[in-house]
Amino acid sequence: MINENVEKAIINQIKLEEHSSRLYLAMASWCEAHGYPGAAFWLYKQAEEERFHQLKFIKYVNNRNGYARLLGLDIPDSAYKSLSDIFEKVLAHEEMITDSINQLYAIAMAEKDFTTANFLQWYITEQIEEEGNVHAILDKINLVSADKSGEYLIDKELDTLAAAKVVPSIFTTPV
Repeated sequence: MINENVEKAIINQIKLEEHSSRLYLAMASWCEAHGYPGAAFWLYKQAEEERFHQLKFIKYVNNRNGYARLLGLDIPDSAYKSLSDIFEKVLAHEEMITDSINQLYAIAMAEKDFTTANFLQWYITEQIEEEGNVHAILDKINLVSADKSGEYLIDKELDTLAAAKVVPSIFTTPV
């Protein structure tokens, strides 16, 4: 059975993961509407991945005899200045998610819920990868600065990265 404090913290994390998915959908829509189809495709894939993270948490809580309730969400921001602005906000958001998962891990350890701490290791590793990927994208955007042809090439690369990304499904992947 899952510890009550851990369950509450995971329910909050479920909300954050769901918000992440919606945030990336809003960003993808902006990119699509502003001529960045590759970035839009990458962000749509990220939105799917965040939904997978949310579902993985839901299944975990319910499998531990808890009840993963859904909480209300804020409307994600939808006004962006540039491709660089979007990816700077993606990085800030991923850093916030990393911090939240680390806090969740600390709660699990304080409650001596080692099963949950073990489960969270996957998310900790995932966040290292997520932040690294966004840092690499921002480095490339910063290299081209205001060069529109450079942004075009970055957009094409994001399209290729997104096409190669396999987003798991909670329904075909064991929790």
